[in-house]
Amino acid sequence: MANIENGRQSADTVSIRTFSSSSHMDDESSLGSDSEINGFTSERQTDKYGFIGGAQKYTEESAQDVPPEVLRQREVKWLDMLSHWDKWMIKRFNKVRLRCQKGIPPALRGRAWLYLSGGKVKKEQNQGKFQELDNQAGDPKWVDVIEKDLHRQFPFHEMFVSRGGHGQQDLFRVLKAYTLYRPEEGYCQAQAPIAAVLLMHMPAEDAFWGLVQICEKYLPGYYSPGLEAIQLDGEILFALLRRISPLAFRHLEKHKIDPILYMTEWFMCAFSRTLPWASVLRVWDMILCDGVKIIFRVGLVLLKCMLGTREKLKACQGQYETMELLRAIEPRYMQEGFLVREILEVPVTARDVERENRSQLKRWKKKHGELSFRSPPRMHGARIVLLAEPPRRQDLQQNPTIVLEVPEPPPPPTPQLKMSKEQKKSKKLSIKKAQAIVEIPNPYPLPSDPPPPPPEAPPAPPAVSTETPETLTQTETEPAHQQQAPPTDAPIAKESPLQISTHSLSSTEQDTYL
Repeated sequence: MANIENGRQSADTVSIRTFSSSSHMDDESSLGSDSEINGFTSERQTDKYGFIGGAQKYTEESAQDVPPEVLRQREVKWLDMLSHWDKWMIKRFNKVRLRCQKGIPPALRGRAWLYLSGGKVKKEQNQGKFQELDNQAGDPKWVDVIEKDLHRQFPFHEMFVSRGGHGQQDLFRVLKAYTLYRPEEGYCQAQAPIAAVLLMHMPAEDAFWGLVQICEKYLPGYYSPGLEAIQLDGEILFALLRRISPLAFRHLEKHKIDPILYMTEWFMCAFSRTLPWASVLRVWDMILCDGVKIIFRVGLVLLKCMLGTREKLKACQGQYETMELLRAIEPRYMQEGFLVREILEVPVTARDVERENRSQLKRWKKKHGELSFRSPPRMHGARIVLLAEPPRRQDLQQNPTIVLEVPEPPPPPTPQLKMSKEQKKSKKLSIKKAQAIVEIPNPYPLPSDPPPPPPEAPPAPPAVSTETPETLTQTETEPAHQQQAPPTDAPIAKESPLQISTHSLSSTEQDTYL
């Protein structure tokens, strides 16, 4: 029998595998957005984060609006950093940290998260791995559990509101691929919101490698059987609270409230199901840059704000009241601006976390013995992740997300045969001669002698010139290429009035036209 879920009728027997394996549902074709399918378009509005009806505790007061001109400037800076990522991370990491604290521009947040986490390098070094895992069927034990959890992940977000929609299909693919990638860990319910947040900002393959990096580098052991790593971090948080807020520490110790009771969802979901969405994004920006110490700082800020004064403690006299207070944190303490400022002021470093981790690990071994699941050491920040696995230059190249079809250019002209050195030399000489031979007509010709009388003696040989000494001196000064012999059969031109005149305009010594 069909049930009413998310505003529409859907059969419980429908499996996500039916949608993902069907050839009629693909990324190219769409029947409309998931919110349209569920009938939310006219009844409810979607906020700028994609939540229908302002869910996820988002209010206009909790988010800080950045002026458009400031946002454009930040986008230009981030594009420059992403283009030279390895140099920025090694030489100017403090500047990268500062820009992450200010907030990554929304248009570049997905790409920046992939670079910060090291997922970009992991993806490039394992080309085709996700497609290989995606094509496999998966362990039925994990597949059934994943399918039951899909509709619980941000059910009021337009991407996941439709059962069997595009968002749930991609979420199923990512989680199933991880169970095949790490079969010894399998699937943990807290991985689903982590993968869902990544899918809101990047494609499925990128989200898979981002999830791999978070599970292996930032929060190793959190999702392993037994949850020993999260229990150990709970003791670390409790020990750090003694230094940050002694009042809150004594209150929790007095009522024997173990950290695992209130901090499990905070840490395992990276506050994605606790804070307003604007604050979630800012916290994730800093977590992927500086590592797990940011998660500890957020937990310490919330505990200090809710239990750090005597007035607050008067309202919770027992264990039940304290737990209810921590489940309903006041919105003013979770606002984006207030929370980020408080996080930056908490004096907890990665060294403090590691020092406390060693001491708590010794206590754990005395009480419980050795850890049953040995997780790899966690990396405190994006820079450590980069240095642990140095990338190649091609691993950091930015791939275009929008590919335009450009018309093919015309074929290149046929190449000419190469000329020899002698041909090139002769070609250069001919070009120089062509440039040097410039014939300029003389508008003022020189006066010429009258024609000689008819010869009575035998004619002179051709080598003897008939020119006057005056013209002969002139022609001798001219270049050889400008000396031209007058035609012998040309008729004699008539004398012009200028030539008959006894006053010459110029002499051979002063002529500048030849």
